[in-house]
Amino acid sequence: MTTDETKTLIRTVIVGVGNCASSLIQGVSYCRAVGDAAIGVSFPDLAGYTPSDIELVAGFDVDSRKVGTTLAEAAFAPPNCTEQFHTDVSDQTGPVLRGPDLDGVAAHMLAKPEDRSFRLSAEPALSKDEIVAKLRDLRAEVMIIFLPVGSQKAVEFYVECALEAGVAVVNGIPVFIASHPVWAEKFTNAGIPILGDDFKAQFGATIVHRTLANLAEMRGVEIDRTYQLNVGGNTDFLNMSENARLANKRESKTEAVQAVMEERLDENDIRIGPSDYVPWLNDRKVAYVRLEGRLFGGARTNIEVRLDVEDSPNAAAEALVAIRLARIACDRGLSGPIADASAFLFKHPPEQIEDTDAHDVIVNFANGIED
Repeated sequence: MTTDETKTLIRTVIVGVGNCASSLIQGVSYCRAVGDAAIGVSFPDLAGYTPSDIELVAGFDVDSRKVGTTLAEAAFAPPNCTEQFHTDVSDQTGPVLRGPDLDGVAAHMLAKPEDRSFRLSAEPALSKDEIVAKLRDLRAEVMIIFLPVGSQKAVEFYVECALEAGVAVVNGIPVFIASHPVWAEKFTNAGIPILGDDFKAQFGATIVHRTLANLAEMRGVEIDRTYQLNVGGNTDFLNMSENARLANKRESKTEAVQAVMEERLDENDIRIGPSDYVPWLNDRKVAYVRLEGRLFGGARTNIEVRLDVEDSPNAAAEALVAIRLARIACDRGLSGPIADASAFLFKHPPEQIEDTDAHDVIVNFANGIED
């Protein structure tokens, strides 16, 4: 447990300064500005840490409109299009540094429409050794990854940098690190904690879908088939319009729902994942969820839900939780995948736990209560 006398700010770097990062940057400044009056904060206090205790010290990106600027400037630079719910981010002075492209930039993301595409910076990309040195110079404690879906090589590159620099990792995207046994062992051996993988949004399609499926199971309803179809207009959806980048995303979202089923559905009876890119939606995501099943005696039933949310603040809310939990894990000398801190927040955690139980597990973890 930290105290006001011993508590220090959580020095955090962001990898990928896109829409989710913009919402996180705004969110930290918002919580500092309004304190206890902040709306929609998950877990306002975790072992003495509040969202205001997060200090964003730098970002890594590839876009010319962000590299060389501050986090404050990059938050609202194109192609970011998320809602600007707190525009005074003048306290976010950390630099945005040029990272490597690797597979973080899909070819179709360099084409038109220009307001959604990437414009690669002419600045030379920092090498691994340079990034490791920069992380050490910044005294970074937590790295949060918000790279585009499908960035397998890029995520692994930054994770290797974090391991070498001794920085805890929060993996917000569906590249499996915390839930992969090889990477899990690397973090355990290095004495560094990792949380992941792939954020469940605060009130998004996955958590709603899981809740409906869990309710059906609890009430004795047999679910025969289900789908979740998502459309949106931000760069994430444009990136995911290339089907080759979607394999892990579909697995992550599908497994999150399958995990709460009493019996797993046949792969032909469950379909979950991004469906289309609709530019004028901007950062709004519209999700359509349907479950078909049988009640007592085999009587038919079905339910359909349409969810319309601003996508990136929905993830940033959980990022504020995960960063603080990563710091708590560091404070306690924990290493490897932090299962107790991951199940409630991520679609593909090291261990799937039913959401109500997972909520209590996080509270107990923050309070230092062991099972």
